[in-house]
Amino acid sequence: MDNIAAAKRGKTAQRGSSNVFSMFEQSQIQEFKEAFGCIDQNRDGIINKADLKETYAQLGKLNVSDEELESMLTEGKGPINFTVFLTLFGEKLNGTDPEETILAAFKLFDPNASRVVNKDEFRRLLMNQADKFTAEEVDQAFAVAPIDVTGNIDYKSLCYIITHGDEKEES
Repeated sequence: MDNIAAAKRGKTAQRGSSNVFSMFEQSQIQEFKEAFGCIDQNRDGIINKADLKETYAQLGKLNVSDEELESMLTEGKGPINFTVFLTLFGEKLNGTDPEETILAAFKLFDPNASRVVNKDEFRRLLMNQADKFTAEEVDQAFAVAPIDVTGNIDYKSLCYIITHGDEKEES
């Protein structure tokens, strides 16, 4: 049983990470690896507070507070290995909002906290508000959206797809 769970975890981790690697050219990934190696002072594959403190010291900044370092580390929402490091840069460089920000936006359209939005109403909003989507763009977005038989979009799942990629794309 443990082997099956480990295999599933491995497949999930691989699936999630393959999307972030597709966001960059191979040469960019190599540059990020070099940067990660410079920051990972103890070479354990994880960036921690001591690694950040030493990196700042090497750059001549000796007065970095523990609060600043902790704030940086919490952006990774867990241990910062190379994949997490790359994901953080991908979000910053490619302009993807954090999942919580996207969820908060969807909640504005869900006053009853039902965790779904109506597909047809959402289509109307996308095509008529702010940066108006074309019908084709809406269709593309809906192709990966989790829509139930009653025409409602599970926006929490959609937020995950937006920020982590779609499992169906990578199978």
